[in-house]
Amino acid sequence: MKHKRQLVFLCGGSDCKGAGSKTIKKELKSELKSGVLKGHCKLIETKCLDMCKSAPVGIVGNHFCKKASADHIVKEIKKALDLQG
Repeated sequence: MKHKRQLVFLCGGSDCKGAGSKTIKKELKSELKSGVLKGHCKLIETKCLDMCKSAPVGIVGNHFCKKASADHIVKEIKKALDLQG
């Protein structure tokens, strides 16, 4: 049985890195390797998304997560995948 896989984009530009995207990336990697999200997501670090005033920025589906945290991005992933918990 196939399940849909959610692409998660995280800005890797200098302003976003300075605002904490590196730590968010580490937290997301560990979160996506375990629990209900395991195998449902692919984390992709991008070049600058040109939204530096809202750093750090992540994209889940059609939703831009501005001034994002790992918890906020995980919540959006679960919403996009219709997962509870």
